[in-house]
Parts: sequence; C-alpha cells; structure tokens
Amino acid sequence: MNISLNEMMETIRMVQIENLDIRTVTMGINLKDCADPDIEKMKEKIYKKIVNYAGNLKEVAEETEREFGIPIINKRISVTPVAEILGNATRVQAVEIAKTLDEAAKATGVDFLGGFSALVHKGMTKSDETLIDAIPESLTVTERVCSSVSIGNTKAGINMDAVRKMGTIIKEAAEMTKDRNGIACAKLVVFCNPVEDNPFMAGAFHGSGEGDAVLNVGVSGPGVVLHALRRHPEADLGEVAEIIKKTAFKITRAGELIGRVVAERLGVPFGIMDLSLAPTNAVNDSVAEILEEIGVERVGTHGTIAALALMNDAVKKGGAMASSYVGGLSGAFIPVSEDNGMIRGVLEQSLSLEKLEAMTCVCSVGLDMIAVTGDVSPEALSAIIADEAAIGMVNKKTTAVRIIPVPGKKEGEMVEFGGLLGRAPVMGVNEYSSEKLIRRGGRIPAPIQALTN
Repeated sequence: MNISLNEMMETIRMVQIENLDIRTVTMGINLKDCADPDIEKMKEKIYKKIVNYAGNLKEVAEETEREFGIPIINKRISVTPVAEILGNATRVQAVEIAKTLDEAAKATGVDFLGGFSALVHKGMTKSDETLIDAIPESLTVTERVCSSVSIGNTKAGINMDAVRKMGTIIKEAAEMTKDRNGIACAKLVVFCNPVEDNPFMAGAFHGSGEGDAVLNVGVSGPGVVLHALRRHPEADLGEVAEIIKKTAFKITRAGELIGRVVAERLGVPFGIMDLSLAPTNAVNDSVAEILEEIGVERVGTHGTIAALALMNDAVKKGGAMASSYVGGLSGAFIPVSEDNGMIRGVLEQSLSLEKLEAMTCVCSVGLDMIAVTGDVSPEALSAIIADEAAIGMVNKKTTAVRIIPVPGKKEGEMVEFGGLLGRAPVMGVNEYSSEKLIRRGGRIPAPIQALTN
C-alpha cells in the first residue's frame, strides 16, 4: 500500500482529535488438529498451539502501535468452534477446556478469546449439546473466554429447539454471575448467519473455511465520522453520505496498513478488514451521536432507521473502495451499554427495545449489550432471539442477540459492567407471553430467499 503525505497528516489528526483507533487485531487459530479422546492431551495441545501462534501478538501489536502512532485498543484470539473438537467429552470436561482457553489467553496477554462456540442452525450433535450445557459455568469460571451459538441461517431456517434452549442457558448464566450483574451473558452471543472471519467479541470464531492461522482487523471510527459531519452542518443528505463514505475510506486505509504490518511481523496471513463502526463510552465516540448529527433530535425517534441506513451504506461503500479484503460484519454496532448516546436515548425514553430491534434491519449486528430485568422468563429471551434471527434469515444478513438479564434489577435502574463493556440502563420486556410459540419447537423453514441456486 502506498500512503501519501496528506493521508498521513489526516490520520494524525483523526488519532489525536477524533478518537480514531484500531479497535482490535484478532488472530484466528485452527484447533481441529488438537482433538484427542484423552482430554488431558487435548488440553495440552490446545494450550501449546494458541501460545505458539499468539504468544507475541500483544507485544507486536503494541510495538506497531508505538511505531505508527495509531492506538490498537484490543488484542484478541478466535479459535475453531470448540464443539467441533469435543468428541465424546462430558460437560465437566468441556468446562475444563474453557479453563484451558482462559489460561492460554492470559499467557498471551490478549483481552478476549472467542470460539467456545457451537453451530446448530439445522440440528444439534452430542458434542454441540455438551458445549451448550457447559456455557453458563464456563463463562462464570473464566475471565476472557467468549461464547457464541449459531441457531439459524438463510439456507437452513431457524432451529427453534436451539432457540428455546438458549433462553434457558442465558438465564442460567445470569443467575450464576448474579453477584456481578449477570456479566457472563455479556460474553455470550446467539447468532443467525454468523460469519467465519469476525474479529469482534463476543461472537468471533475461526471458521472451517479458514487456514491454520490468520489475522483479522476491526477498525472503528465513530468519532472521526462525527467530527467530519460537524464540519458540514448544512450539507444535504446526499452530501452527508459522501462525507461518511470518504471518511470511511480513510479509516479503512489506515486500518489495513496497520493490520498488514502486524500480520507480517507475526508471520501469519492477513485476513480481512471489518469496517464496523464500534462505539465506546468515550466522549464523541458514539454511533447514536452520528445519527443525531445527521438530523434526529434524539436517537430512537422517527427517522432514526433512515439515518442509520444512510450511514451504514456509506461506510460500506467507502470501505469497499479502500480495501479488497473487506469482511467480518462491516456495518455499525448499536450496543446500548457501550454508547453514551444510546444510553441517553433509553434514559430519555426515545429509544425502546422494539426500536432497537427495528434498527437492526439496516445495520450490524443485532440487539447488543442490552440489560433487561432480572425476572424476564427464559421463553421471553428465546422469543427475542427468534425475532432477531427472523430479521437476519429473511434479509440474508448477520443478526445476533447479546442480552443480559440482571438478577435483582428492575426497569430504569443502571448497572455497571466495567471496562469496554460499559454501563447500561435496565430495559423492560413486553409483559405478554410467547411461551406457546417457543414450546412448539421444531424448525422455522428457510425462506424463499434461500432458493438462489
């Protein structure tokens, strides 16, 4: 890549003033060759392989960060969905593997490790069931391990038996960490149409179509986009789209440069650039504030979805022009707990759970980091997952649910999760029951959109 002097100067401004950062460099590692009927041998193989590939990830990322002056906020690892290598392991042994993953993550110094996962969109194997049953305890006894479960996709439909099970699993995970506001659920994502090269947590896993190891990069820049729009307060919406597109181009160029350098120094292939605008609790680093700058008084009011669709499309267009290796999720995240503007919208009652669900039709990824009342039923959680999966299935896009029932908390209370996970106002759930729907089970068939061959 050839970077001009002007691009370098613009990048310096974006870093120093506008909160530009590389949100994550994530190394994907294949663990299929670590499978072994002897659980102790499998744990040893897993630990050695992760440390062998990612032992220098943190050091190299920090060295590159200092050299180029662009912050790399998170260093992460994703691994092969663990259910695929469990074999006949028991639930207790699956928890032991989760502990091994956590030890490897700590040894490498990464922030999170994703891939304690199962793909059950069409059915569940014995090892899938074992892993899913182990999720609550595994996420309780580990610090850095993240988990995801795929319960549907456009080609297969939605596995409603798995959806029903996940409502119970989320509730159990919340209860097991009730002394920490249900924090285990912040490390668990339920997917429809998951991608194999997602660098963001908690949903990252190393897909079956990937090589032995790869480096994927998640770049972020809500603050950069917001500052760019503030310089053009009178622009019409076509001009707004052009401003966002050009800004996304610059962000992506900077991110790919850093990603390729890190990958080369680690001796692994560069994978993809994920363009997703991922907010933080930092001032002016908010997707909601971008939407408000575009023109809605408060996020969630009428026009929010139109503004979000415009922004998301412009980000994709700018990123696609900047890089031939765009992948992952590449859109805009709308996590409530990690975005000050979203939090304000909930507190001021302009933003509801239903509006957030509608917004996911036009952006990545879904209902993300949403705290709900602790008395929510497992069936209600399953129904929320089913709704979000249906949006993804019909629209042929990735959708997901990362929802946190907070034991003992009621609607309107504020809960702290700490660090990047932020804080969130507790939201209420519709009081009418979906139990009959969820108890029917079976499979929602794939939509007509699946017939593309």
